[in-house]
Amino acid sequence: MAKRGRALWKRAKKIIPGGNQLLSKRSEMFLPEQWPSYYKKARGIEVWDLDGNKYLDFSIMSVGSCTLGYADPDVNRAVKLTIDNGSISTLNCPEEVELAELLVKLHPWAKMVRFARTGGESMAIAVRIARAYSEKDKVAVCGYHGWSDWYLAANLGNKKSLDGHLLPGLDPAGVPRGLQGTTLTFSYNDVHALEELAKEYKDIGVIVVETLRHEKPKDNFLLKVRKIANRIGAVLIFDEISIGWRLNLGGAHLLYGVNPDLAVFAKAMSNGYPMAAIIGKEKVMQATQKTFISSTYWTERIGPAAALATIKKMKKVNLSKHLKKIGGLIGNGWEKLAQKHRLKIKVLGPEALITFSFDYGDESQAIRTLFTQEMLKRGFLAGPSVYVSYAHKENQVKKYLAAVDEVFRFLKKAIAEKKVMALLNGPVAHSGFKRLTS
Repeated sequence: MAKRGRALWKRAKKIIPGGNQLLSKRSEMFLPEQWPSYYKKARGIEVWDLDGNKYLDFSIMSVGSCTLGYADPDVNRAVKLTIDNGSISTLNCPEEVELAELLVKLHPWAKMVRFARTGGESMAIAVRIARAYSEKDKVAVCGYHGWSDWYLAANLGNKKSLDGHLLPGLDPAGVPRGLQGTTLTFSYNDVHALEELAKEYKDIGVIVVETLRHEKPKDNFLLKVRKIANRIGAVLIFDEISIGWRLNLGGAHLLYGVNPDLAVFAKAMSNGYPMAAIIGKEKVMQATQKTFISSTYWTERIGPAAALATIKKMKKVNLSKHLKKIGGLIGNGWEKLAQKHRLKIKVLGPEALITFSFDYGDESQAIRTLFTQEMLKRGFLAGPSVYVSYAHKENQVKKYLAAVDEVFRFLKKAIAEKKVMALLNGPVAHSGFKRLTS
C-alpha cells in the first residue's frame, strides 16, 4: 500500500492549488484516494513510490515526455557533463545553434528556430509570432494546445467549445472577456467547418492544428487546411508537441508531405528534460523581431544538450519502428483479451499512443477506474492509454497483458453482477477539469 504517497498528496492539496502543477498527473485523474502519487526513483519503465513499491509504467510515461524511458543513460550522461561545465552563463550555449541546425536539417522547409522550455509556452510563442506576421487577431483552432489565454478564449462565449478537444470542462476563468470571439474551433478532418469559419470571419490570421493524435487525416485534410490558409492569408501552425518524434524522426507532418508555416515541438524531443522548439519559414519567423519574446531560462544549456542526445539516440535505435511494434502488441493484446472475456472496448492508434475506451455508457468511467485499481494491485501503473517508449520491451508487454487478462476477467464478472461501484475502494476517477477543494 502506498501510504506515504497518499498522505503527501493530502498535504499537497492544502498548500498547492490543485495539488500539483499538471492536471494530467493529479491522483484524481487515475485512482482517487489510492494512487501512489509520488515517486522516489524511476528508471526505464520501472517506478518506485515513496514506500518502496515498484511498478511497471504502462500508462502515460510522464505524459509522453520520456520516449526513450526514464533516466536514459545516454541522455543523462550528456546532461551531467553539461551540469559539470556550467548550465548557464552570461554567454550563450553553443548547443542551441547545433540543435537549431539539426532541426532545420530534419525539416528542410523550415529555415529558422526559436526555443522555449515547455509545450504551453511554446504554443503561446508560435501564436504570437503568427499574429505579428499576419497582423490579424483571430485564431481558428483544432485539437488541444495547452493552458494559455489565446486558447482558452475559445470557451469564453461557450464553455463547451473545447470539450471535443481532448480535455472537457476547461474553465476560462481569469481569461480577459475582451478575448471573446478571438479563438474559433473546428473539428479534425472537418474541412467544411473551417471553410465556414473562413467565410464568416475575414480576420482569421492563424490556423492551429494538431497534426494528428488518435485520428489520421482523411481525404487530404492537412493539404486542404494548407490551401485554405494560403487563400485567406493565415499562418498555419502544426502542433507536434504530442505526436512529434513518435511516428518518425521529426514532425509527423513529414509523413504527409504538407508543410506548415510554423511547427512546435516539446515533450519527446528531450526525454524528460524541459525543452521546446518553434521552427518555421524565415519570413514568418522574422516577425519575432517586431514583438517581444524573451526569457532568461530559455538560454540555459541542459535542455538543448538533452535534446541533441535524445534525437541522436532516436535515430540510432530507430525509435519509431520500436514504438510501432510494441504499441501494436499492446493494442492487439487488448482486442484479443476483450474478445476472450466479451468486454466492449474500442482501441485507437497510432501504435505509439495506443489507447482504448470501455463502451458501457455512463458506467464506463467507473469501469476504467476499477481497471486502474486492479492493475495497480498487480504492480502496474495503468489506465486507458500507453505512451510507448523504447524502454518497453516484449517480455514486459507479456507480463502486462497477463495482468490485463486477469483484470478483464474480473471486470466482466463485476459488470455482469452489477458490482462495479461496490468493488471500487475509492471514488471514480475524474474525466476532465474539476476543482480540487480537499
